[in-house]
Amino acid sequence: MTTPAHPADLFRHGLALLLDKNIPAWVGLWADDGVMEFPFAPEGWPRQLEGRSAIADYMRDYPEHIDLHGFPSVGIHQTVNPEIVVVEMRGTGRLVQSGDPFDMTYIAVVTVEDGLITHYRDYWNPLALPRDGAADFTQGAA
Repeated sequence: MTTPAHPADLFRHGLALLLDKNIPAWVGLWADDGVMEFPFAPEGWPRQLEGRSAIADYMRDYPEHIDLHGFPSVGIHQTVNPEIVVVEMRGTGRLVQSGDPFDMTYIAVVTVEDGLITHYRDYWNPLALPRDGAADFTQGAA
């Protein structure tokens, strides 16, 4: 399958990969020097990941902590820059360690150049996540 080049299509493809728990393929959507930011990260949590390798390390064990079941709400807004989209979405599933429900809303600003994600600013609320194994993941301890 050819990877979509348009930012909105690439983002939707990435969501499907996350639901399939195919983290290596999701990481493959990133440029080698891609940057992922978490502007609302509390003290001691990663605020920025630089490079595909750092993003891969951070995401490697994601399915062991958060079992995503769906994205019941996804709104993708094109900006005046054709390489940038703003995404409003909700992800649902369960926390693997506790079995508790996972229900998180996100706003992301995503830049795609030459068919790869180069920058992803993730505005989610890590304080809304229960303090269990999923919290360990968000702190980079996965």
